[in-house]
Amino acid sequence: MGMTMTQKILAAHSGQDRVEPGQLIMADLDLVLGNDITTPVAIREFEKINTKTVFDKRRVAIVPDHFTPNKDIKSAEQCRLIRNFAHHHEIENYFEIGRMGIEHALIPEKGLAVPGDVIIGADSHTCTYGALGAFSTGVGSTDMAAGMASGQCWFKVPEAIRFNLNGKLQPWVSGKDVILHIIGQIGVDGALYKSMEFGGAGLAALTMDDRFTMANMAIEAGAKNGIFEVDDKTLAYVKEHSTREYKVYKADEDAGYVRVVNINLSDIRPTVAFPHLPDNTRTIDEVGEITIDQVVIGSCTNGRIQDLRAAARVLKGKKVHSKVRTIIFPATQKIYLQAMREGLLEIFVEAGAAVSTPTCGPCLGGHMGVLGKGERAVATTNRNFVGRMGHPESEVYLASPAVAAASAVTGRISSPEEVVK
Repeated sequence: MGMTMTQKILAAHSGQDRVEPGQLIMADLDLVLGNDITTPVAIREFEKINTKTVFDKRRVAIVPDHFTPNKDIKSAEQCRLIRNFAHHHEIENYFEIGRMGIEHALIPEKGLAVPGDVIIGADSHTCTYGALGAFSTGVGSTDMAAGMASGQCWFKVPEAIRFNLNGKLQPWVSGKDVILHIIGQIGVDGALYKSMEFGGAGLAALTMDDRFTMANMAIEAGAKNGIFEVDDKTLAYVKEHSTREYKVYKADEDAGYVRVVNINLSDIRPTVAFPHLPDNTRTIDEVGEITIDQVVIGSCTNGRIQDLRAAARVLKGKKVHSKVRTIIFPATQKIYLQAMREGLLEIFVEAGAAVSTPTCGPCLGGHMGVLGKGERAVATTNRNFVGRMGHPESEVYLASPAVAAASAVTGRISSPEEVVK
């Protein structure tokens, strides 16, 4: 039996001709990533290891993005710790205020992830880089520390689920709707410790931003990683953003999958995940009357330029509902600047939305958008667990930027078709 994309990458990085699902391996790493929440713990563990410095100053990336700009003394001290560590070890890829972005948008933008890489990050949404045909997965801070010291990490080779994509997206449907549809279909544990591998003729209908969104949320189905077949769009993106060498891995025709799921993109409608799990999905036609208090557009899932354009298309010439707080977070400084040049920020401000510097703050109920008791938010983020964005009695509804923007205008969960005539 042949190997999947993920299995081929792990075999190559562990110096083997082939690997089998369930096999334990030690693999070489192309990038080790951390943020302002997880890196301080990793630093303390790193200091227990008898090594003078990191394995490669170019292949460690640290991005303070969760509580930055620092919201309080504790977050300021955490950032001071990792800033000093980065400077002491001369880590080249340290990105803070003014240079920063939300890590999972910034890493591909900076060309630090390319096809065929093995990447670990002390953040569960490190699986985002599978959009580029890389194996990337989240790990704990201890594994991050060991990775920084040795340039290696152990893995159990995952089984795989194949997702065959066919058809084309309908108007107002995006990668966010596709992945919510899939998670709603297979469940939050439907891909537990498996590789979600995406391919098929329908891949051509998905932009790179769509693919980043889908790979980002693979973890919400319990997956070890999500990974996309590399095509011309992938290679064009890599050529634009990176000068690194890369290698494209294709699944063997006889690769073994525990399940094959066929997805007709043409059938998917705008989709919303109701509280309190990402698999509690309904199409926009099934939502009913759900009034809201806040809208958040941004995050590592949906803060890219395509997302901002979709929101601006809905909000242009409209006003945010008087009872709805609307906050928009471009995912990186580069995206922020591009949105400014395209006039998108002007549209947002004139509509009555607040535009923020890149941050993960509201996604995890950290700052800049925390919900109070009984409040409801429509968010383009990736999780809607109990208390995810604030008070345990608040509610989070996950949706695409287009649905979120339409909901901001009407004051209730709405289809963009209702707002843009």
